[in-house]
Amino acid sequence: MPKSAKQKNINLIPQDEFESSTAGRILKWALSSFRVMVIATELIVMSAFLSRFWLDAKNSDLNEELEINKAQVGAYIDIETTFREKQQKLGIVKSLYAEPKLSEMMNTFTRLMPGDISLNSISITEGQLQLRASALSENSIAQFLVNLEKDNTFKDTNLSQVSTSTENSNLTLFTITGRSGVIPQSKKK
Repeated sequence: MPKSAKQKNINLIPQDEFESSTAGRILKWALSSFRVMVIATELIVMSAFLSRFWLDAKNSDLNEELEINKAQVGAYIDIETTFREKQQKLGIVKSLYAEPKLSEMMNTFTRLMPGDISLNSISITEGQLQLRASALSENSIAQFLVNLEKDNTFKDTNLSQVSTSTENSNLTLFTITGRSGVIPQSKKK
């Protein structure tokens, strides 16, 4: 066999002019680059598909942890309810002990009041004190006012509504308003 026959290459793909033209080269380049894009897209889709399993496992772990935490919080609801009720009761008791006792105030009034004055009513609202009383003479009322002003437990005492009793003309009815130093003032909001 001659040497020249061995070196001859046989090309079964027909040689077109389309492949060597500009449009043919652009088409060949586009097909090869789109092949790369398809492979990259497939890799992204496969990674998304595989990451879904990891995300599902993470989601189920978080749901289990959430259920455990809900159960723990639910276990403490009775304790918290009891604690809040006791705190509320303690607050009521604390406010009662902070207010002056009515018996102490009555003792102070009887100590400061002249003998011919009798108390008809006492009202205490938001730190304001109102006494309604009757006296046999105006001098007793004046003395009672002086005694209240001298005492440190009462402040801003005012005499108002002085009138004669309709049932007994010898009695003078009067009202004293003031602020007690021992009565806590209501906090303004």
